Amino acid sequence: MPNAVILDAESLGPEINLTAIKETVSYLEVFEQSTTQQARERLADADIAIVNKVVLDAETLQQLPKLQLICVLATGLNNIDLEAAKERNIEVKNVAAYGTASVSQHTLMLMLALANRLPLYQGDVAAGEWQRSAFFCLQDYPTLQLSGKQLVMVGQGELGSEVARLAEAFGMHVTFAARPGNEANDKRPALDELLLEADVISLHCPLSDATKHLINRERLARAKNSMLLINCARGGVIDEVAALEALRTGGLGGLGVDVLPAEPPKEGHPLLDALSEPLNLIVTPHNAWITPEARQNIVSLTAKNILEWKNAK
Repeated sequence: MPNAVILDAESLGPEINLTAIKETVSYLEVFEQSTTQQARERLADADIAIVNKVVLDAETLQQLPKLQLICVLATGLNNIDLEAAKERNIEVKNVAAYGTASVSQHTLMLMLALANRLPLYQGDVAAGEWQRSAFFCLQDYPTLQLSGKQLVMVGQGELGSEVARLAEAFGMHVTFAARPGNEANDKRPALDELLLEADVISLHCPLSDATKHLINRERLARAKNSMLLINCARGGVIDEVAALEALRTGGLGGLGVDVLPAEPPKEGHPLLDALSEPLNLIVTPHNAWITPEARQNIVSLTAKNILEWKNAK
């Protein structure tokens, strides 16, 4: 039975049961957080490294001759030097589709809140505008009825497909855009073809050279000024500065993001500065995935990865 070390268990959040992983190894050592330097020491006797965001670079992997498997507690693998792992015959496994229900729920929350101008009305209520109103309700910000509106999706994986299913339950018409950068070989319409009619755009694609600033100043200028834009993919898929400018000048109906280019945003970000302004803007702290069910599912899928690796040896 192999020995395993979890380097950053704190990333799984509170009250997560690790029993499923413990049952697949002889010994599991758990660290709440680790730096890359600490990882070199803590993985010295480990057969399996279990990690979420700790960087395991080539220099680190060269110092770990016993290491045979890296289990990433996420879908993204950008913190692992995959070439170095391959050279050292270290297998790398990730988890996918663990939070489909959680992230799709969060996406619909952003869509509904923006459509109903929740940030603006909550601001007015907090400022006493309703209390001082001569009428029984406030109607200063026209809301958007989602039924019958056009939702354009970028990304048709399991998550994008589930968001589409939920949106259709609200009566929305859903169209998937072609994969950015591969429009010539894709039967689906290109984003630029769909842009003019889009009432909502929701992004569920990876960040790549083809998707960086996919929603930019030029595309925003061509879109409806009532359009809602939602990013639960990766920071940088939209040009956040251009989107904020459009929102401030009436060129965008609402903006909801769960991701920023640098996380946590220790150096700040223009969208965070704008939260105090009367804008139809929502920024959530990359927590679309954090339901207890999704986090526990990561543990189950990681245990499955370890068992598959052991059975294949």
